[in-house]
Formats: sequence, structure tokens, C-alpha cells
Amino acid sequence: MIFRPPGKEDGAGILKLVHRLGVLDINSAYAYMLIGEHHAGTSVVAEVDGELGGFISGYLLPADPETLFVWQVGVAQAGRGRGLATRMLVEILKRPACADVRYLDTTVGPTNAPSQALFRGLARRLNAPIDETELFSAELFDAFDEGEPHEPHEPEILFRIGPFDADAVSALSS
Repeated sequence: MIFRPPGKEDGAGILKLVHRLGVLDINSAYAYMLIGEHHAGTSVVAEVDGELGGFISGYLLPADPETLFVWQVGVAQAGRGRGLATRMLVEILKRPACADVRYLDTTVGPTNAPSQALFRGLARRLNAPIDETELFSAELFDAFDEGEPHEPHEPEILFRIGPFDADAVSALSS
């Protein structure tokens, strides 16, 4: 298994993986290319047996560079059951771009038990508190649909892990 920062050339592969997973919000190919171009230091791709087996997109909050926001986590079937998502998070947190990070934020739907377990487990490993509050209500998502037929969107719950320190990150094993 190889972990590396994504490049803009990974955008198409990430988009295909998101389509195959069928559970993540699908962004444009352009958005996934920008992740590789602008956020490679805070994002990761995992190659499993020479194939794209997973990715995480993340970025430092412009108004709070001590906070890493994890935007999307995707793991292909070939990478499941191997702790790949946790290992990718550790990879990102140990990078120089995250040397000053003391908080990790992400949003998780209330029925997404695997992601909830992932981030609660990371908080335990960092020996850090975790706060869970609603960030985006379902009604906010409905406002974008302007009466068009659509699948309902769950609210997004903000998981805020931290504060944690550099020693806690250094002690993480992948």
C-alpha cells in the first residue's frame, strides 16, 4: 500500500472512485483536480495493488490554520477492512503542512455509522475530546433544490476533535 499526496492528474481517478462508491456527494472533475493542485499537502491518495484504493480530501481553514477540515473520505472495496481510512488520516496529520494543526473538523451524516466510528476512534487515539453538533440542517440542503424533485439530504453533523498536540500525533501509528 502506498500513500502519497494527490496530483491534479489524480482528479479523474478520484471522481471515478466517488461514482463507484455511490455514497459521497459527487463533485466536478475540476474540483478533484483542484484538490491535487491546491490541497495536496492536506489530502492523500492510497494505492492498493497499483489501483486507487482510497482518498481523503482536506484543507486548513483559512481563518484558523490550526484546524484541518476533512472534506471527503473514500475507500474502495479493495481497501476495506484494512484500516485504510485511519491510516490515511494519520498520514495527513503527520505531514509538515499539518505541523500546527490542533483540531480536526469534519461533517458526518447521522446515519453514516462507519464514518462516525472512524472519527470517534481517531479522537480516542489522539486522547482528545470530540464535540458533535449540527452544522448544516436538512432544510439548508432543500433550499438549493428550488422545488425540483430530489433525494432528501441528511443534516451534516460537525465532528470537532481537539485540541490535541504534536506529541499525540507523533505517537500515532498507521
